[in-house]
Amino acid sequence: MPNPVVHFEILGKDGTRLQDFYRNVFEWHVNADNPMNYGEVDTHTGRGIGGGIGPAQQEPGHVTVYVQVDDLDAYLKKAESLGGKTLMPPTEIPGVVTMAMFADPEGNVIGMIKG
Repeated sequence: MPNPVVHFEILGKDGTRLQDFYRNVFEWHVNADNPMNYGEVDTHTGRGIGGGIGPAQQEPGHVTVYVQVDDLDAYLKKAESLGGKTLMPPTEIPGVVTMAMFADPEGNVIGMIKG
């Protein structure tokens, strides 16, 4: 399948509380040992996709899926041509990821990760 979903994110006002909630509901391993308190999720099953749980940088909290693409700019332009809106242009988090985000015509937020 081209452009697979490769990551999910669950963000809210109280990132630590959300991490504890999902850790206990699904028995996920959540490691938030980093300066941003971003909990990296690993199910230790070898199945599914990884994700993150943490504090929202904007209100309200939200759930986002991230799709891997080869050209962030091209996919942002394609989304805009179909009625979407760029929310975050290609942005590099050095040593971690290059990503972008858009809203679909209904306002749902989709992230993209350069693969």
